[in-house]
Amino acid sequence: MTVLYIIKNTILLLIQATEILMFVRAILSWFPGDIDNAFTRFLYGYTEIVIAPMRALLDRFHLFESFPLDMAFFITFLLLVILRVFLV
Repeated sequence: MTVLYIIKNTILLLIQATEILMFVRAILSWFPGDIDNAFTRFLYGYTEIVIAPMRALLDRFHLFESFPLDMAFFITFLLLVILRVFLV
């Protein structure tokens, strides 16, 4: 039981960290600024790894192509929240 508890809490921690980083990315996208610093590169690099599969899926089925918002971002964030709720 202890191993499962550790695995579950580690996954929860990773999900929560990803949610926070995605939220920070969303806030930073509103402000023009230096996108070439180390933190911003890390932020976009880490979050894009999580968002990319959803973006590829939506592109494959030509969903939300003309939509002005990044729906892959929103759907991925929503799925992370739902996954976290189920794990708690």
